[in-house]
Amino acid sequence: MDHSIQRLLNDKLYDRRKQGALELEKVVRNAVFKGDHEEIHKIVDQLCHDYAYAVHQPHARNGGLIGLAAASIALGSEGVAPYLKEIVPPVLACFSDQDARVRYYACESMYNIAKVAKGEVLLFFNDIFDALSKLASDSELSVKNGAELLDRLVKDIVSESAASYISVLQLSEKHTTDPDALEEVELPTAFSLAKFIPLLKERIHVISASTRTFLVSWLTLLDTIPDLELVSYLPEFLGGLIEFLGDPNRDVNVTTQTLLDRFLSEIKRIARLKKGIEESRKEQGSDNRQSAASDSVSTTTDHTVAVDAERSDNAVEDSEPESELEENDLQVDGDWIPGQDVHIDYPKILDILVGFVDTSFNEEMQLTALRWIDSFFEISPEDILPFVPRLLTQVLPAMSSGSDQVRQAANRVNTSLLEYIVSLSEDTTEETRQGPPSRPISTASKELVERRASTPSGRRSVETSMSESKKQASQQEPSNEQTPRSSVISTPIPPADLDYAAAVNSLTLQFLNENEATRVAALSWLIMLHRKAPRKVVAFNDGTFPALLKTLSDPAEAVVTKDLQLLSQISRNSDDSYFTSFMVNLLQLFSTDRHLLEVRGNLIIRQLCMNLSPERIYRTLADCLEKEEDIEFASIMVQNLNNNLITAPELSDLRKRLRNLDSKEGQMFFVALFRSWCHNAVSTFSLCLLAQAYEQAYNLLQVFAELEMTVNMLIQIDKLVQLLESPVFTYLRLQLLEPERYPYLYKCLYGVLMLLPQSSAFAALKNRLNSVSNIGLLHTGPRLTTMVSSSSSSGYERATGSRLKSREENTIRWVELLDKFKSVQEKARRSQRASQRQFDQDGSTAGLRNPSLTAALSAAATADQARGKERALPDTPRGSGPDMGGSGGRNSTGDSGTPSRGSLLSGTQRHKSGLPNLGRLGIGSRKSKR
Repeated sequence: MDHSIQRLLNDKLYDRRKQGALELEKVVRNAVFKGDHEEIHKIVDQLCHDYAYAVHQPHARNGGLIGLAAASIALGSEGVAPYLKEIVPPVLACFSDQDARVRYYACESMYNIAKVAKGEVLLFFNDIFDALSKLASDSELSVKNGAELLDRLVKDIVSESAASYISVLQLSEKHTTDPDALEEVELPTAFSLAKFIPLLKERIHVISASTRTFLVSWLTLLDTIPDLELVSYLPEFLGGLIEFLGDPNRDVNVTTQTLLDRFLSEIKRIARLKKGIEESRKEQGSDNRQSAASDSVSTTTDHTVAVDAERSDNAVEDSEPESELEENDLQVDGDWIPGQDVHIDYPKILDILVGFVDTSFNEEMQLTALRWIDSFFEISPEDILPFVPRLLTQVLPAMSSGSDQVRQAANRVNTSLLEYIVSLSEDTTEETRQGPPSRPISTASKELVERRASTPSGRRSVETSMSESKKQASQQEPSNEQTPRSSVISTPIPPADLDYAAAVNSLTLQFLNENEATRVAALSWLIMLHRKAPRKVVAFNDGTFPALLKTLSDPAEAVVTKDLQLLSQISRNSDDSYFTSFMVNLLQLFSTDRHLLEVRGNLIIRQLCMNLSPERIYRTLADCLEKEEDIEFASIMVQNLNNNLITAPELSDLRKRLRNLDSKEGQMFFVALFRSWCHNAVSTFSLCLLAQAYEQAYNLLQVFAELEMTVNMLIQIDKLVQLLESPVFTYLRLQLLEPERYPYLYKCLYGVLMLLPQSSAFAALKNRLNSVSNIGLLHTGPRLTTMVSSSSSSGYERATGSRLKSREENTIRWVELLDKFKSVQEKARRSQRASQRQFDQDGSTAGLRNPSLTAALSAAATADQARGKERALPDTPRGSGPDMGGSGGRNSTGDSGTPSRGSLLSGTQRHKSGLPNLGRLGIGSRKSKR
């Protein structure tokens, strides 16, 4: 360059530098006119190295920037292309200069260069984009404004030329090397999306709100260019884009959400398009099989379907014909539709989305991830299957989110996932593994179509076809269909299967979640999975069964109910050894966790009886309790089981069977219960009353006289008297009207009366017996003589109406049962004495055991109430059996548990029973109050 120009470019004043640039422009124009490229190259080289790269001379850098812009303008749009490799890098280097003015003049210079070079500048798009992304958050407002102007210009160039512009340098190089092959070989475009994506992937994790806005604006622009197909690269930057939703800047949130909605709509459009093409291919295939002459009809139909799909999606028609491969495959002559050959990696997208469902993320991120996942049930449900275990781990906790929107979205995803898994057929899966189908079936996502208003995806899988085949099993054979991964080549996809082990593991971990809704949902999933594939879900030797047993201690009743439903379902579908193990483990749990037995014992027993065979449960538990070494626990457990047997509406059929001791099954069941019921004297007595074995009950009362009448035993007798006034024992009260048929019933009830202190229960039973005492007196004399004459032949042989048959006719050995009762009670007495001696040594429990009724009453008046509750049986019904009402029918409120005691007595004799309070047995105080 001339020395005068060099001085002007080095000047500190902008006007002087501008004057030098104008003179330099004239010099370059003359060189271009003369064709002196060597001189131009020297000028450009001098501007770059002596000026633009002069780091410590800001005025020289400014002069170099304006000089390079002037030279580019002089070279023109065609002439500047060969020199851009020397011109652009020094200008971009000035974008990171410490001086704000240098950065501004660099933007100005690049603007002028890009305005001249136009499409050629796309060769340097990555470098320009990287520099602009940094200037977007520049501290100087003037620099940001300059960068925005340059950004707008580059966006205009990209939107016009990115999809098709080929560099002049490539064209000239190809022309010189092989002029004939210029039209045959397709040259690469100046802008390469594949080369840009790695840079975007690196920059997408920025924190600055300005840079994020800049990135979103560029992604929006690139997505509007149909030929670029940015959506196929979505997995590369989707994660960073969703993170933008957590930005505190509201503008960033809004623009990002709009862009994500745009991507989702585009994915749905492509899925619908592929579905239309696939359906047309199947229609054409079926027509070809029917008749070779229908090819023309098939072609017309195929073309029509493709055009209809194109119009419905507002796609822009192109005049380019379809490729030969697709044309041969479809055998149609139609236009290419934008998006028909776009491949989107759905598994990668789902992998990203599942991670953002985690409750630790921002609410907007969670909502967006859940909304996208729910949409994938329409787009490509088969790709969701491998992510089910991870989805369960994330979605179930989200169902208990503090945000209503997140909770609703998580519930929608959970419902969709449940419906999809239920729609999969295990039988069909096995068939598809054995061999390919002989014929395709109709689309399999009709179930999802009915559930949603939008159209399901065209990408099919074996699972969705199995859903349809399951519905139409009665009409046609289940079969499979081939699912194309693109619109060009159709390839069969091997059937995927749910990883049951991983899914069960994920669900089991949710038992530890602090939210009730999550735990209930996890159990609902396990119930569904076990119903679908029992052998794959749970085994007794894995960790699932202990976890289910531990869940019985859950504080939420809904969780315990679901848990019992699952345990019952597992037991119902397993062999006897599994069921027995379940009962043994349940008893062990009750034995170690007495609080659970007290709080949830009745609920657990009733729910199991509702879901399983009550007789099977009671027989198994009775066998286990008969061998129980812990005498105290066996007594408590027997009392719980007995109270439920008397009061639970779920056990009404069991009570009817017990009342019929004429059948062999009833006798065997009674004997099984009696042998274990011996652990609790009052429960054994009530069992005999329930089975109408009144003579045996009376014999038991004779043994009671030899037992130590403890406070606990008196409380149980008190409760039994209250139960005798309940609808369950209506038949027993009516039998009091027939003393000649049931003589031992009177003896039983009067015997109970003699055992009781004069409490409210004593008064209630006394009033009941007084109401029929005249009838009893009328028949006492004759009945006694009959009994004496009949007893001479056999000790247990009774007159007409006796419940105990002769030994020849009856399989129940009553004497052996009575001996069993005595031996068990004696064993309990010895155990109690041994423990009592130990307690006496500690001096901590004097007064708990009283050898006489008088001592029991005095202890009742002085003992601590809390200790009394511990000795009493936990969670026992305090009122009438809810299973009968009026004339013996089941009460509608039977499930409520334990009705109030006051409802058991009729008329004016509705005495309140204060059984939990041992002090209530003090007779004198109660009488004085009355």
